[in-house]
Amino acid sequence: MNKNIKLAVAGAVLALSASANAGIIIPAGDWTVDIGGNVNSFYQNTRYSGAMESADKNAPTERTSNTVSTGLLPAALGIGAKTRQNDLDVAFQFTFFTGTDSTTGAGSAGVFGANGAGGNSLNIRQAFLSFGDKSWGSVKMGRDLGVFGSDAILSDMTLLGVGTGAGGNGNSTLGRIGSGYLYADWVGQVQYTTPNWNGFQVTAAARQPWGNSANSDLGFDAKAVYSWAGDVSGKVWVGGISQKTRTAEVEAVAGVVGTKTVAAVAPVDAAAGFDNRANAWDIGANINIEKANLVAYYYQGKNMGLGQYVRSNTIASGLGIESVNGRDREVQGGYAQATYVIPTGTKLGVSYGLSKNDSRVAGESEFESKSWIVGAYHPLTKSLNLVAEYIDNKVENNAYVAGFDGKAKTAALGAILFF
Repeated sequence: MNKNIKLAVAGAVLALSASANAGIIIPAGDWTVDIGGNVNSFYQNTRYSGAMESADKNAPTERTSNTVSTGLLPAALGIGAKTRQNDLDVAFQFTFFTGTDSTTGAGSAGVFGANGAGGNSLNIRQAFLSFGDKSWGSVKMGRDLGVFGSDAILSDMTLLGVGTGAGGNGNSTLGRIGSGYLYADWVGQVQYTTPNWNGFQVTAAARQPWGNSANSDLGFDAKAVYSWAGDVSGKVWVGGISQKTRTAEVEAVAGVVGTKTVAAVAPVDAAAGFDNRANAWDIGANINIEKANLVAYYYQGKNMGLGQYVRSNTIASGLGIESVNGRDREVQGGYAQATYVIPTGTKLGVSYGLSKNDSRVAGESEFESKSWIVGAYHPLTKSLNLVAEYIDNKVENNAYVAGFDGKAKTAALGAILFF
């Protein structure tokens, strides 16, 4: 498996007794070309109730969804190459992601032809170059996984599975995104990583801004990691992210959500908006003790998150930036996870996580998404893993309406193949 695909699955794959085999290595003059990736697919049965079913109905409802689709990690094909030139390690990477389901996204279900050959999409999440030397570090330029929050998602056992967010359309589920951590996302960036000083390493980046900054200001994120080996091995990390934002002046617009009439917001004049900042910090640990692995993670910040979607929980995902009329939205959350590899080689795991956001509008209620996940991950071969997961996800005050709660319970069975 190539170096950058390994990065995207490291937290889960390295915990298995069998890891993915090497990718396709092709010598090409001074260059070494590496081709690798993964294909995964899962049957997902999800039962929604209450506010997780629909926020535009006046009474709690229940619905069952049956899908065959990818899990948290989309199927991927990566092509990279590296060489040594003028005392520099030089490399590039392109990775193409897609889903194995045949729907194109929200709104396509039930539309004639949407579930056939015309569905699905291709997403190029990695396109970067890098250069450096172990004596002074390395520079990365292009699109790749963000620095802040990356260790949280790479430590998530559901990278090999489904996690929350199952049952809808699209090419990926959510794992613990929005129910334990903010999404690191895949963004354009200029990143510098220091040399490894006896296990201590720092990475910092200037990045393409999220959300409503109008590209007037770059975002900045960084992390410091200390790793160690031994009978008890692992790593600990701290990180942070900051970005200037500008939000529009707003006016109240009446609306009905669930059983309650609420005041929504709509932009009036972006030129008369408010300057603000979005910030967050996190801390985590990933510890290995013989066949056991323990993960603990916590984050806190303000004005992070794009917005809330019914039958999902991405309000705390970190997919965008939010504040209204200068009012900050406080966010926080985290997760704890324990896995153990039994004599058959199967990794058994359990995790609990939550994310919660204050409302950006006075008088509304705090939103919270929390979930229990149990899973079994069996290496049928060194490349192929069979996966079974059960996910119990609950949201409170969906759409920031007090008492408008809902649940999503998912059973998932499938397989993921690395090459």
